[in-house]
Amino acid sequence: MRSGEYLEGMLSDYMGGKAKLKGQKGSSSRLVTILTCLQFAFAVYATFLLYFMSPSVDLRGKPDFSWATRIAHQWKQLMVTPHVVSHYQEANALIQSEIIAPPISPSQVCEHEKIDFVQKKSSDGVMIKFKRELYQQVLDFQRKSVGTETLSELMRMKSRWDLHGPSIPKVTVILNHFKRKTLCAQIDSLLHQTLPFHHVWVLSFGSPNEQSLKRIVDSYNNSRISFISSSYDFKYYGRFQMALQTEADLVYIVDDDMIPGKKMLQILSHVAGTEKYKNSVLGSIGRILPFRQKDFTFPSYRKFRSKEAGLYLPDPAYDITLDRVVQVDFLSSSWFLSAELVKTLFIETPFTFMTGEDLHLSYQLQKYRNAGSFVLPVDPNDKETWGDSEHRLAYVSETTVIFKDIVQVRDDQWWKALSTGYITQWAAMYPQKIDALFYAHSIDEVKALAPLLEKFRTTVGKKAYIVVSGGSFCPCEHAAAALKWPKAVCRERRFKIFDLGVGSLSSLSNSEVPVLQGVYASMKGLIKIHNPSVVITVSDIDTNVKKALKMATESSANNATTTLVLLPRASVTKALWMADLRPTTLPNWNKMRLTISIITQNRATSLDRLLKSISNAYLLGDEVAITFNMDSKVDEATLKLVNGFAWPHGPKVLRRRIIQGGLIRAVSESWYPSTDDEFGLLLEDDIEVSPYFYMWIKYALLAYHYDPQVSLPELSSISLYTPRLVEVVKERPKWNATDYFKRIHPNTPYLHQLPCSWGAVFLPKQWREFYVYMNTRFTEDAKANPVQIPKSRTNGWQASWKKFLIDMMYLRGYVSLYPNFPNQASFSTNHMEPGAHISAKDNVVKHDKTDFEVPLMKQDFRTLLPNGKLPSASKLPSLNLFNQALSLKGLKAAGAKLGQDVLECNAAQIVMVNHQTGLPSHCATF
Repeated sequence: MRSGEYLEGMLSDYMGGKAKLKGQKGSSSRLVTILTCLQFAFAVYATFLLYFMSPSVDLRGKPDFSWATRIAHQWKQLMVTPHVVSHYQEANALIQSEIIAPPISPSQVCEHEKIDFVQKKSSDGVMIKFKRELYQQVLDFQRKSVGTETLSELMRMKSRWDLHGPSIPKVTVILNHFKRKTLCAQIDSLLHQTLPFHHVWVLSFGSPNEQSLKRIVDSYNNSRISFISSSYDFKYYGRFQMALQTEADLVYIVDDDMIPGKKMLQILSHVAGTEKYKNSVLGSIGRILPFRQKDFTFPSYRKFRSKEAGLYLPDPAYDITLDRVVQVDFLSSSWFLSAELVKTLFIETPFTFMTGEDLHLSYQLQKYRNAGSFVLPVDPNDKETWGDSEHRLAYVSETTVIFKDIVQVRDDQWWKALSTGYITQWAAMYPQKIDALFYAHSIDEVKALAPLLEKFRTTVGKKAYIVVSGGSFCPCEHAAAALKWPKAVCRERRFKIFDLGVGSLSSLSNSEVPVLQGVYASMKGLIKIHNPSVVITVSDIDTNVKKALKMATESSANNATTTLVLLPRASVTKALWMADLRPTTLPNWNKMRLTISIITQNRATSLDRLLKSISNAYLLGDEVAITFNMDSKVDEATLKLVNGFAWPHGPKVLRRRIIQGGLIRAVSESWYPSTDDEFGLLLEDDIEVSPYFYMWIKYALLAYHYDPQVSLPELSSISLYTPRLVEVVKERPKWNATDYFKRIHPNTPYLHQLPCSWGAVFLPKQWREFYVYMNTRFTEDAKANPVQIPKSRTNGWQASWKKFLIDMMYLRGYVSLYPNFPNQASFSTNHMEPGAHISAKDNVVKHDKTDFEVPLMKQDFRTLLPNGKLPSASKLPSLNLFNQALSLKGLKAAGAKLGQDVLECNAAQIVMVNHQTGLPSHCATF
């Protein structure tokens, strides 16, 4: 009978009144007894319902109620799995049996790892020497650069997390287990930590020992220790994915081969709370990746008998113990970090999910968080401070020993990391210095940059590498093919081409963030490693990539001497001379600012020709300002031309005089420098320029003005024009520089004391000086001018600003740089059209157009120079005002001898000026 039917029968008998009075009394007693038992049973049932349903009641943590826990588990099983009890007495018996059954203790289910071997010790004297020397080099470097504290020094540092307050951190410990029998040893150690843990999560992913691991966790009967399992093996990354779920402050992820000492949580938390190490991942075992070999390649990190193969720290085989904190390239076996930093591991898709989570974590933390990886020191006399109190377990369990071909996979992984900006200890200890780092985001950009890259790589003494976006944007193999390089360059461990893999990260995303973030983070690291003088790319590159490159080159964390160069594709082949500049000069590429000042009035046709020639020039993508200086009598056609002229390369400024100023004022007041990096190109409207004029100006300024190893303070201007006459001599004899310098080199540039007025760039410091000089010496009556240069026809010039400039240059020994090419081909020419001088009524000198009009340079002039490049400043020949060879010192001596400057100096001195104001300050011996 079911219990309900049994009760119903008894009640029926009682109510029927068929029994005798004595029998009725017995029935009444039995009924009371039955009701009491049922009441007790329901009370017990309700109690265990509350036990499982209430989140605020946790009896499992109280040892005195362990019997209740077991009974509750059984009741839960009864509730979940349908079970029929034939009689209420059977249920009561079940309860009694559960109360009597003894609890399961850890000692009944725990298994312990047998370590029946001794620690391996190397007997290889050569390798012991290699390893210890390398470790000492690393330690010496880090002691000077970042500081290496002992354990006691670390514990004395001020920390946010301290065992004694003000705040104790919450630490979630994650134990990952598969087959090893170390779980009990780990839990025992964690339960006795000097800093209590917040939670312990024991993970079992695809383990054949899942049930035994679960029994062990259950045996501890601790609500802070949880068991999490899955039939699917999430391998090495699963534990980090679980770590994302923690609400703790810190996470301690421990392999099953690590049994931490009882002080580890306290030590790790304290160090993680210091200002210096708060943005770090800490551990007990680490690796330093290989160093470059003599053949410029990197060996495998598992290569034996090689001092470049890196370090395993600590390494008992070579008696290397750590008494100081050491920065490593990645940690093994345990990782302690803030819960926030764990997210960084998943910014990029790992190289593989089969292995390498240790390297990937350190790589991503450094790349995106500037976070380092550190192995903490230990007290050798106190095993409670050790993170691996039984190091033999960790030493023999590396995946490189267990899995076939895993070494090759990990080698490929760390090389990929180094190629995308991972600053290893080798890179930090031995910062490289290269000339240029090219970046191409597409195959077309690779092809556009190829000539300049090849020029850098074939120039003696130059180093240049190329970075490609990779993935679907620009695969390395395709880039190598475009450069006519073997595809093997994408696999060999040698610096040449770097594949960032950005296309793999963002090809399926419509957001610009992955591109911006990926390019910036990688290029920032590569710039830090290789310290290029310039990063070169095409000017029309993707906007987000351009932003990323700009941020990377300007980052305060990087070397400030790296400059981003954006070249128009059409200009790349015209700028091959860039490879001839010194590495110390290249960072100044973007410093110079050119202002083109055009002096015009009423020659609209001539002006139109000049403007077209300027518009067709190769400006290298630089910003160039243009200013029109118009006198008061400017005609309508000129105004219309000037107003309608489009100038996309920089600001356009129009200036018009109210009162006619004449040629002296029109030229001398047309430009004044605003900084020491602004240069003025003065052009009258009957000048025409070569497409290469800007190339010549920039090349010359970088080689002779911005090169920190060049001292040429006498240089005051750079001429675009090559003269055919000696114009300061009365007879004005013809002169050919090519013939004159044929013994040196027929096409050598040269220094000349004569300034050029038919296309020249003036340097800011000397132009300020000229302003002050002219203001001091200008007189309406030319004969009143005190400067009289012996045998110079310039003494009689009356309406020329150039006369005052000649006087100043002669007195102070200044020179101009002149081009010198076959047939006097130049970067500007004078068409000798009627104006203020030519055909003027008071000009008695007859001008033959063939003596002034020279051919314009229409080809790449670099190949015509001596040895294909500008000669060093010390090899530039110099001429005096009369085209006679004279040293720079001789030029100064001639000016000092004349003694007609604004300050009275002796014959061994010249006037020195304040270059900020141009005002003369004192006399100085030259």
